[in-house]
Amino acid sequence: MANDNKTLTLEDLGYNAFFKSSQLDLGLAEFPIARVIAEYKEAYRVKNTNGEYLAKITGRHMFNAAKREDYPAVGDWVALTELDEEKAVIHGILARSTILKKKYSGKQEAQVIAANIDIAFVIESLDRDYNLNRFERYFILANEGKIKPAVILNKTDLISETDLESRIDQIKRRFNDIDIIPTSTISEDGLEVLASYIEKAKTYCFLGSSGVGKSSLINKLLNKDEIKTSEISESTGRGKHTTTAREMYFLHNGGIVIDNPGTREVGITDASAGMENVFDEIIHISGNCKYANCTHTHEPGCAVLKAIEENKLDESRYQNYIKLKKEADFYGMNELEKRIKDRKFGKFVKNVLKQRKGFTDKE
Repeated sequence: MANDNKTLTLEDLGYNAFFKSSQLDLGLAEFPIARVIAEYKEAYRVKNTNGEYLAKITGRHMFNAAKREDYPAVGDWVALTELDEEKAVIHGILARSTILKKKYSGKQEAQVIAANIDIAFVIESLDRDYNLNRFERYFILANEGKIKPAVILNKTDLISETDLESRIDQIKRRFNDIDIIPTSTISEDGLEVLASYIEKAKTYCFLGSSGVGKSSLINKLLNKDEIKTSEISESTGRGKHTTTAREMYFLHNGGIVIDNPGTREVGITDASAGMENVFDEIIHISGNCKYANCTHTHEPGCAVLKAIEENKLDESRYQNYIKLKKEADFYGMNELEKRIKDRKFGKFVKNVLKQRKGFTDKE
């Protein structure tokens, strides 16, 4: 598939010194590289200066993959062999500068949402979807993956200017140093601000629940209906979820955006670093707790509980912190149990082999 832009460079696709160094370190310098722009079942769409290809990973790579993170994801840089003008084979994945992953309910393994993202746009619509606690979940995912989060408040046409200012104030009071962009695809308010926020060769991921308008916003940025969307319900002001796969799009100004399927839940993994960044004031207060292993739920001398009693800490924020911390601890506990089980199984196999050898020697 030929390129529309003959002057396209790898740098235009987000390639930089970090990925160049990884390519050399992995011994993949002799292979062409490309960026994964879409993920399908057992196949990937990749793009480089030569064009776009439908690519599959080698059997060896698949055999060596121990977990989901060992497979390519949208945003990854991969080394490949171009078989013809349309097909390629992926030999390896370059190191990731950032990674966005989440845990799905009932599944132990986390799923990679996208990789090598500069900024994650957390989108909520100003109707029934609006929820401060949900922002915190997405912020934890972003911070754990070393990605800067930013907020898009979409569907501003559904509320008054006064209500909008009130929502913005709520977010600013609860979260420090967060960029907020109010938008509407109906009135087109804020779309120019959003477009100017997106920089050339940088990658932006759109995150949010189904129906918040992620695909509609990207269509506006593209100036065409590239992504299929559903009609908006007049009774709810919400759209039905239509995005079924993650895909990368390239804006006219050189910015790169990734659309993601909407989710009803946002499960967090063992995101201790992300928790500390989002709830930094609680972490700071907890340094004054009487016990080092304080759970901040019932212990005497708990500085966090004291701060709530003295109205120095928002109780709803505290409740969400406890809920998310339990979720992260539970995930981490399961991982630990899995490692212990693996070690026990290894010892079991070792003992069986030893006994078998002894039995053979007697023969």
